[in-house]
Amino acid sequence: MKLHWSSSYKRAFKQTVNVRPDTKQKIITVMEKLSVDPFSAELKTYKLKGILENSWACAAGYNLRIIFNFVKNVETSETEILLTHVTQK
Repeated sequence: MKLHWSSSYKRAFKQTVNVRPDTKQKIITVMEKLSVDPFSAELKTYKLKGILENSWACAAGYNLRIIFNFVKNVETSETEILLTHVTQK
């Protein structure tokens, strides 16, 4: 699946990497795995509830998670992944 980054994701990624530089490679590895199979067991993907009920999250380490949405590309009619945020638990 193709990945897209929202502006809030880019900002959160930069902030997270500035605070904890060791997380950069972990996040990149998870993004690569997410593009291959978003429901891989090692990602521990789960649906969110409440305000983010249409969003999904996956683990990017012990205390990191990546929040994303599945979106449909209008031109190709394929489902793609929009990365919306990276956060610490």
